[in-house]
Amino acid sequence: MVTPNEKLAASLAQLQKLQKDGRRVFRSGELTRVHRERLVGSGFLREVMKGWLISSSPDADPGDTTPWFASFWEFCAAYCSFRFAADWHLSPEQSLLLHAENTVIPQQVIIYTPKGANNTVDLLFGTSLYDLRQKEMPPDADLVTRDGLRLFVPEAALVRVPEAFFERYPVEAQVVLSGIRDASDILGRLLDGGHSVVAGRLAGAFRRIGRAEVADEIVRVMKRAGYAVRESDPFEAEQAFGTLSRAQAPIVGRLQSLWETMREPVRAAFPDAPGLPKDTKAYLSFVDDIYQNDAYHSLSIEGYRVTPELIEQVRAGDWDPENHDADRQSRDALAARGYWQAFRLVRSAVGEIIGGGAAGALVRTAHRDWYGELFQPCVAAGLIAPSALAGYRNDAVYLRGSRHVPPRHEAVRDAMPALFDLLEQEREPAVRAVLGHWLFGYIHPYPDGNGRMARFVMNAMLASGGYPWTVIRVEDRDAYLAALESASIDQDIAPFAQFVAERVQWSLEQAA
Repeated sequence: MVTPNEKLAASLAQLQKLQKDGRRVFRSGELTRVHRERLVGSGFLREVMKGWLISSSPDADPGDTTPWFASFWEFCAAYCSFRFAADWHLSPEQSLLLHAENTVIPQQVIIYTPKGANNTVDLLFGTSLYDLRQKEMPPDADLVTRDGLRLFVPEAALVRVPEAFFERYPVEAQVVLSGIRDASDILGRLLDGGHSVVAGRLAGAFRRIGRAEVADEIVRVMKRAGYAVRESDPFEAEQAFGTLSRAQAPIVGRLQSLWETMREPVRAAFPDAPGLPKDTKAYLSFVDDIYQNDAYHSLSIEGYRVTPELIEQVRAGDWDPENHDADRQSRDALAARGYWQAFRLVRSAVGEIIGGGAAGALVRTAHRDWYGELFQPCVAAGLIAPSALAGYRNDAVYLRGSRHVPPRHEAVRDAMPALFDLLEQEREPAVRAVLGHWLFGYIHPYPDGNGRMARFVMNAMLASGGYPWTVIRVEDRDAYLAALESASIDQDIAPFAQFVAERVQWSLEQAA
């Protein structure tokens, strides 16, 4: 008789065949009813809507958004291609967001298609698709396919988006405008459509971000063709912009623009920097004294069950995985040991920083070693492969409960040098600390441990201004994560800046 385990194994074998090439989205008809029901019942598949399934995990609870958000764009591409063949595309607004590396999962995606019914298709966790009926498809030259999604090319999307896009998404608008090679491709579309108002808006936008030569050419050529063009700036007056290079990757421009936009709110929220300490021994003594408290809270935020006794056992050297099975098998003990090893390296870097070392340059070099020490105990115990210590991730990652999706792994190699460039160029220690922490987590460069690493970066940057080591408490976890989410989803750094400033102020009072 075939056992239940053997039946499930047979169903998993069928699912494995479908998951080749990383597929996560399936039509129900691709599996027999028996296999489908068995895999849904055991948690390996989840139904999105009738006829559509996504990969899941048996340990994902019903409220876990991760499997869905990990599959979201693949589902959109597969569902739309099934329903509309090649006769569909995303909105110009969503096209520009994706071109600018905005990876937030939208609550609703608008699908333009001649086959549309102006109908909303409700999906999981409050997301939906809306198929907007249009008379005809745009020219092929206006569209490009990326990861199965049919998008407007940037030049065509810029001509089509409303003025409100520039106010609502100034970072994305700047990134895309900066990536336009010259005015030619945009001018062809403006002239063919007689878009004199749009021409004035785009000229004003290009001039605002420092590309006056493009703005002048748009106005000059449109007027030569007989169009009256009145240049207007579509951005809000108080919007701050840096200068972005046209040759850089979109993720680099995105980070630079976010940094420039968020500098002032951070500075406004923070107490003045004390300056580098005269008594470096006293500063480092405070760091030593706070270790146990910091380790407990930082590990607890990440879901580890640690106690002061376990932390002290690790620090005292009583943790012995080579001779004690309990130590070797304890996930919490392994995490605590890794934290202690990494903390010692961070403390060493902090010592150099308060001695006058360049914080950004030091952390650029040292952070890989911090990560290696965090997970060395897990490698030594055989719980993870040695390749986990190789460096930045090679796969997509998704954050439990968050609509923010970290950048594609291909973008991480461009993003991290850009982050450290920003840290090195920044004059204000508070800005380095807040934006360094947030953007490290935003990029999520490592397969695991990014929260702990971000807090290490924050404290190294705080040291560069003489601020004391600051602990993010586990009891503040919800407020902490909500503030990070606000920065990543709404590009509103003020809640996170205020949150960190309050914790720093508490530390200043304790260290006084």
